[in-house]
Amino acid sequence: MNIPSELKYTKDHEWISIEGDVATVGITDFAQGELGDIVYVEVETLDETLAQDEVFGTVEAVKTVSDLFLPLDGEIIEFNESLEDEPEKVNADPYGDGWMIKIKMSDPSQFDGLLSDTDYKALIGA
Repeated sequence: MNIPSELKYTKDHEWISIEGDVATVGITDFAQGELGDIVYVEVETLDETLAQDEVFGTVEAVKTVSDLFLPLDGEIIEFNESLEDEPEKVNADPYGDGWMIKIKMSDPSQFDGLLSDTDYKALIGA
């Protein structure tokens, strides 16, 4: 299982990377493995400003639908539109081509409160 050390994580199995004041968010390798084959990613919150832990979208797999929770306060400024036609990118490359949204962070200090790779490994028993 791939858990890159340079990323931060949430208890809801999302990963976060930061460039300047923009955070990129996706679901972890563990999450996509638990969900199985992903058939649809829906994000209807583009250009909205949401608070940490609010639902920003859903991911639909063959066996279930799961809510996606915003890991940081901010405005959703981009959705990975390639997932509309190729949602399987989330399974194939969850930390690369399978990213989901980009957020303009309202409070970058929240990033420090997220889980490290070590904390996330402990959470999932890896």
